[in-house]
Amino acid sequence: MNFQGVFTKMTTEIGEPIQYYLKFEEDFVNMNLLINKELELEFVKNQCLGCDKDLEIYRQGHCKSCFFELPQTADWIVKPELSKAHLGIEDRDLEYEKRVQLQPHIVYLALSSEVKIGVTRKTQVPTRWIDQGANKALPILEVPNRYLAGIAEVALKDYVADKTNWRKMLKNEVPDEDLYDFKSKLIGYLPDEVKDYVIDDSKKELELHYPVEVYPSSVKSLNFGKVKSYKGVLKGVKGQYLIFEDNTVCNVRGNEGYVVKIKVAI
Repeated sequence: MNFQGVFTKMTTEIGEPIQYYLKFEEDFVNMNLLINKELELEFVKNQCLGCDKDLEIYRQGHCKSCFFELPQTADWIVKPELSKAHLGIEDRDLEYEKRVQLQPHIVYLALSSEVKIGVTRKTQVPTRWIDQGANKALPILEVPNRYLAGIAEVALKDYVADKTNWRKMLKNEVPDEDLYDFKSKLIGYLPDEVKDYVIDDSKKELELHYPVEVYPSSVKSLNFGKVKSYKGVLKGVKGQYLIFEDNTVCNVRGNEGYVVKIKVAI
């Protein structure tokens, strides 16, 4: 079996375990079905997610020009506290920014390597937690726009991590922490503007289970900007990573914008 297409973030479906799909223009591949099979991955060309041109990928699957021009790669994406659509102030494209920023957002705790704080649109729950490889997650706030979520996150990251240690996440070196306990300790540090949006404790934390046969003992990254081909036996998928038998891991999202051919040994 052969598949080919531009790498974009894998689509996921919650289940026991989570189901992963690679979506190409002409193929739709359930990656769970390829676990324990030998895959050969070969770089074909670049394809910018913005303009579709075969240009050098700069960041986030985009060429340099698109990265600095398109609204979906603006700073407020990773720093929600910079959002200004609620004030009617444009960054790159006000209509786009209103659509994304002026909708309900969740501020949450996730346990992926250690407990971390994060922000996502409500429509991205639980996808965001799966993409981060969280073993479990718990919402703290539901706010009406991205700016409020951002100032809450900024206030809390003085007391809890805001990034995942991806190596620990992939090796499943994750402590058993009580997210309710963390939540109760953090509530008092929230800005006054968001305290009325705290989610009732009756909400259960969500546990997530990934299709992984064997976790790697160490990890070495596969980047198609540097390595043009690779062959290995797929042993699992967690977060947005393909995990191979020889401890190689391929971050699909980190390789967005590369057209890759996948050959599956029968």
